[in-house]
Amino acid sequence: MDEENIRKRKESQNGSTSNNVDSQTKNKQPAKAIVLQKDVGLLSGICLIVGTMIGSGIFISPKAVLLYSGAVGPCLLIWAACGVLATMGALCYAELGTMITKSGGEYSYLSEAFGSLVAYLYSWTTVMVLKPSSLAIITLSFAEYASTPFYPGCTPPVVVTKSLAAAAIFVIVMVNCLSVKLANYVQNVFTLAKLFIILIIVVAGMVMLAQGNTENLSNAFEGSSTSVGAIGLAFYNGLWAYDGWNQLNCITEELKDPFRNLPLAIIIGIPLVSVCYVLVNVAYFTVLTPTELLLSPAVAVTFGDRVLYPLSWIVPLFVVFSTFGSANGSCFTAGRLVYVSGREGHMVKILSYISLKHYTPAPALIFNGILASIYIIPSDINTLINYFSFAQWGFYGLTALALIVMRYTRKELHRPVKVPIFMAGLMVLVSCYLVLAPIIDKPDLEYLYCTIFIVSGLFLYYPFVHRKVNWARKIMRPITMHLQLLMEVVPPEKT
Repeated sequence: MDEENIRKRKESQNGSTSNNVDSQTKNKQPAKAIVLQKDVGLLSGICLIVGTMIGSGIFISPKAVLLYSGAVGPCLLIWAACGVLATMGALCYAELGTMITKSGGEYSYLSEAFGSLVAYLYSWTTVMVLKPSSLAIITLSFAEYASTPFYPGCTPPVVVTKSLAAAAIFVIVMVNCLSVKLANYVQNVFTLAKLFIILIIVVAGMVMLAQGNTENLSNAFEGSSTSVGAIGLAFYNGLWAYDGWNQLNCITEELKDPFRNLPLAIIIGIPLVSVCYVLVNVAYFTVLTPTELLLSPAVAVTFGDRVLYPLSWIVPLFVVFSTFGSANGSCFTAGRLVYVSGREGHMVKILSYISLKHYTPAPALIFNGILASIYIIPSDINTLINYFSFAQWGFYGLTALALIVMRYTRKELHRPVKVPIFMAGLMVLVSCYLVLAPIIDKPDLEYLYCTIFIVSGLFLYYPFVHRKVNWARKIMRPITMHLQLLMEVVPPEKT
């Protein structure tokens, strides 16, 4: 009897101890898994698309589109056509994004359709050149508009513009490293600000039209360009202003209910931007002649000086807000591409680590910010736009082709959204035109440099990705460890 009582008492004590251990273990477990959190809802998704698309492009590209198209009529048609193309491309991406629910956008889709090599070449080109150069372009535009009011009648000094751009990159990277929710909040606020200034410009343009200011819209097709290459460059600059229609696909893993919110954000966001762009350009031409628009250092500011005086100061202020918000969205999505590339072994592993405190891909964001700061040094924005568009549209075409290929090779994949196949085919043809036409019409060396850079990635792919040489790992192991301790980052947990 005594032995039985002792045994029961021990079992009771063991059970109590076990419960205490379980309770302590539960208390010690982190509230969240060490992965990127699903903090992006529908509104934030729409604001990311709209906020990234509406940036410096609508305030800079009107000059370039008009220059290459040659007249007001073709200029407006190109803006509208760019909106249609962006919508079609985004619908193709909606099918891909709901079929392959991984972050990284084109990188993930190219990997599934064509394998590791094509995906690596995309990540090599985009991570090293396209994403940071895009951030550099936007922040340079931000700096130009922010400094212009302080230098009336002349161009701001280059050193001032570059310093402001570098400061903007630093602030944006810090915001994105600290909190996903903070970055989303910044994006939403600045998106509302840019929609507000666009509404002011459009309403002012309508008032001017009602007053009979239609001279610049008469004979709108007189002097139109007939050069295939020039039209291609006009589309380059127009589509650069629309760039951002694919940004939501870069953060699919952080999107709440991606099967619903991804296509819905696209359907709402991109047509809204398209209407805004066409109406803003019409408003510009009610006040400025084509020559005045081409000579204006800041089109929106000149428009405000003509129409909104003495409240014209609000235009450059809100344009600064607009470009800053666009840069924030660009940084947010670029960090996810770098993160996914590192996670898949196509970049150094430290870039795939996540902040232990903030649950953000801090190393990837900092890396993108450093490269963008370097790209600030050559401040010729138009050259950067052409360089960016040439390579980017090549990969857009490959991604549309990936959709067509996977219709036959990956029939088993569930497709909540399924677009007509002709849309993807048209995107492939348009991409080929935008890549080849300017080269044939005017074969500049920058296109050759871009091609050489893309192909040069093969020299790194074979030893470091395909063979995974041991000496590279030995070199990177202590570097990774020290950076991990410095930034307080850890590898993501597998879910």
